Amino acid sequence: MDHLRYSGLPFETQRTTFLEIVSADPLVCEALTRARTLDLPNWLIVSGALYNTVWNQLTGKPPGYGIRDVDLFYFDDSDLSYEAEDAVIRRAAVYFDGLPLPVEVRNQARVHLWYPQKFGQPCPRYSSSSESVSYFASKTHAVGVRYDADGQLDLVAPFGLDEIFSFRIVPNRVMDNQRTHEVKGTRAKEHWPEISVVAW
Repeated sequence: MDHLRYSGLPFETQRTTFLEIVSADPLVCEALTRARTLDLPNWLIVSGALYNTVWNQLTGKPPGYGIRDVDLFYFDDSDLSYEAEDAVIRRAAVYFDGLPLPVEVRNQARVHLWYPQKFGQPCPRYSSSSESVSYFASKTHAVGVRYDADGQLDLVAPFGLDEIFSFRIVPNRVMDNQRTHEVKGTRAKEHWPEISVVAW
């Protein structure tokens, strides 16, 4: 049960440990460095590349194991057209060329425009990248990291970090995302059998 050694500890201890682990990972470190250079408004690297890295480190798996891509959010409501977002995606592709995994770049100011068609239900109009993280299907996945203006790592974790360090995927019922919660939970257990998935 050594992988649970940070479970239940105070948030500040978990925060320090989390940032130490993700910043020491070659993929995450490089992605953060390049994202900072790209300098998108209100940017955040979020979700799987972060919590999967923590699970890998705590279970002795190699860096990058089980990670399919890096999710990079930004927030720009000055132009909500697809073309504007696509231009950013193409610009980012140059910055992230050579990274071992693809980087998925999405403007969180536009999510409410395409979400209903893709998922069959409305989605709030977010006011920031941080707010969008709080709508993830599972509270465990709601985590983001970026460099602040002083070059320090800034953590966004609206539900804390204990679920990550407890290897427990917990539903976030703010929207009806049961299917996403269950699909991601099943996939996670295939890679990290230490995980428990709380039923929706």
